Amino acid sequence: MINVLILAAGLGTRLRPLTTDLPKPLVPIVDQSILAHQLRLAKSLESISLHINAFYLAEKLKKEANALGFEHVWVESPEILGTGGPLRRLYQEGVRGDLLVLNGDCYTEIHLAQFLSNSEASGAFISLLGIDEPKVNTLNIDSNSFLSGVANSFGDDSVEKATFSGISWYKEDALKQILDSERNVVHFWKRMNQLKNKIYVDLSQKKALWIDMGTPEGLMKANLARLNELGIDSWVDPLHPLAKQKNNFHQSVVHKHAKVALGAVLNRVILFDGAEVLENEVVSNQIRGDGFRWNL
Repeated sequence: MINVLILAAGLGTRLRPLTTDLPKPLVPIVDQSILAHQLRLAKSLESISLHINAFYLAEKLKKEANALGFEHVWVESPEILGTGGPLRRLYQEGVRGDLLVLNGDCYTEIHLAQFLSNSEASGAFISLLGIDEPKVNTLNIDSNSFLSGVANSFGDDSVEKATFSGISWYKEDALKQILDSERNVVHFWKRMNQLKNKIYVDLSQKKALWIDMGTPEGLMKANLARLNELGIDSWVDPLHPLAKQKNNFHQSVVHKHAKVALGAVLNRVILFDGAEVLENEVVSNQIRGDGFRWNL
């Protein structure tokens, strides 16, 4: 049995006002929420035990997670526990075994089974999946594929750099060593590094699709990737009045309660509930919702 924890307690501030009343993990990526995508990713593995943490709009997230079949929703109260705190909490409350951690706001096509296999083969008790995003390549990796530092936190520059994908693997022996003060998991990594406990960084999938959908730009990229995955040019909610009509939409997504007048032209546009497009209006490279417009 593999324990899987999806970190989903973030505030979603980069997507306000879309996330004012909607937890970020429930933001739709075309036809399904990013949480549903993460669940689909997790279920590529056999025999899993599903966990998720929640904080902001926790009841909404809890309701959806229960409907999707999560075994345990760990609501954080009265304060958020960061990225290391939730791992410590699971161990402190009796969850045993190794733990696979997924970041709840990434749209990716990573092969988890390959990552776990490489992690086991490394002999390390912590493994991080690295991808290549040059603007945010903060992991420093030595010639043996072990973490030598994190930019602006600890260690020195090394032979290779990568971005932490938010996907990690912790042996039970590692989980029981996390301190209450190490709510930022990087602080735990730093202490393990100082104690010469090696942390493996798997770079075998560094060029795989990986998108942080927690910004407007990332949200657009994730939607375009999902359209490509589905093999369609555009998507209109099946319950939308325009769903069965021929429309002049290209690489666009229209949700059920978006208002789109006749003659509208959409090119790389996402219309969330509450958005409005006027008659014969031409819209390009934009995300609209109830009371907001983001130009990309």
